[in-house]
Amino acid sequence: MTQIKTTSDTNWTGPQAFALAAVCLLLGVSGGWLARRSLMTPTPASVASPAAPAADFGQPASPEFGSSPMAPSPQQLQQAAGSQAARLLEQLKADPNNPSLLTQLGNISYDAKQYPAAIDYYQRVLKLRPADTSVRTDMGTAYWYTGNADAAIEQFNKALSYEPTKPDTLFNLGIVKSQGKKDAEGAIAAWQKLLASNPNYENKETVLQLIAQAKSH
Repeated sequence: MTQIKTTSDTNWTGPQAFALAAVCLLLGVSGGWLARRSLMTPTPASVASPAAPAADFGQPASPEFGSSPMAPSPQQLQQAAGSQAARLLEQLKADPNNPSLLTQLGNISYDAKQYPAAIDYYQRVLKLRPADTSVRTDMGTAYWYTGNADAAIEQFNKALSYEPTKPDTLFNLGIVKSQGKKDAEGAIAAWQKLLASNPNYENKETVLQLIAQAKSH
């Protein structure tokens, strides 16, 4: 697994820049193409193994490339992602503490499933903007996909200290407590708070099913 860079490392070498651009080019992803802030909405029968937490809880399904006449082609997406990464890395050389650039590179790394690199970028953002609950939730989710449930929960709780009713954070906290820690009571509490504070939550029925499943166990 890729080593996490230190947060003070802002001097990009040619191979580092090429590696990130190549990953984006091969996968045809760009920052924001996949939703990061909420783990995939599970079905009640979908239970992930603690040894492989990401097996059943990946990113929410994204539109299939070329699924409609108006959708960009895979080649267009690959070209856009590769050029975007190269452009952002070049800008970061001149402005290494730009939170927007760091966030975008973290998102690209996350979408490419390079979670340690994404965590590094998000950490650097949070040194500059510790109250950014979206980035902190993304970082917690990235920790979950590396198998570190405790670090994920820590970041979700920190995000909630700034924004106590953030729906995606509460949803993810429930998932990780349920699947990663086998803490049904804690998961139920997070999901109940989610529904109480966000009565029109788009995945309300799924959350109700998850609560019922957790209570049955």
